Amino acid sequence: MKSESKVGEKIASIRDSKNITQEELAERCNMSLFQLKAIEEQNLIASLAILIKIARVLGVRLGTFLDDDLGLWPVVIRNEESHRTISFSSQVSNTHSHLNFFSLAGNKSGRHMEPFLIDILPADNKEIVLSSHEGEEFLYVLEGTVKIHYGKEEYLLNKGESIYYDSIVAHLVCSAVEKPAKILAVVYSPM
Repeated sequence: MKSESKVGEKIASIRDSKNITQEELAERCNMSLFQLKAIEEQNLIASLAILIKIARVLGVRLGTFLDDDLGLWPVVIRNEESHRTISFSSQVSNTHSHLNFFSLAGNKSGRHMEPFLIDILPADNKEIVLSSHEGEEFLYVLEGTVKIHYGKEEYLLNKGESIYYDSIVAHLVCSAVEKPAKILAVVYSPM
């Protein structure tokens, strides 16, 4: 599924509202101006690690890029609701998406966790590029088999299995086979 929201447009809007230039944001995120412009203006699929860096520099939660409305009430997601997703690449430099995120708390303001359902598609690019960011992640496999590269270790998880790890350690989540997988992920990233 394609994202109905434009992450690049939201990043640009928040950046502008905080009077931060593209050059300043790129420098503070340790990324090239070319890459930031591609994310903002061409909806380049950024890695989760890069989006976390951008969120941190802008002083917002990662989920802000998915939010349409902020409320103080509980958020309930019903089975029949449209599953609006946003695509990310877990690769730092790969523009081929293989992670489709569905936010489970997009309208909850003030949250400290980011719960997602994630469809993991077999990646076009087989090059392994690990990334890291502050925080923690909990993954629970709902369908398929998932491979987690974590530091120098690899973990294979099947349906019903889970892993909890510190995100500061370089990692990569991908489908272990040439078939899609689905996970429940809860990401915590301090602001």
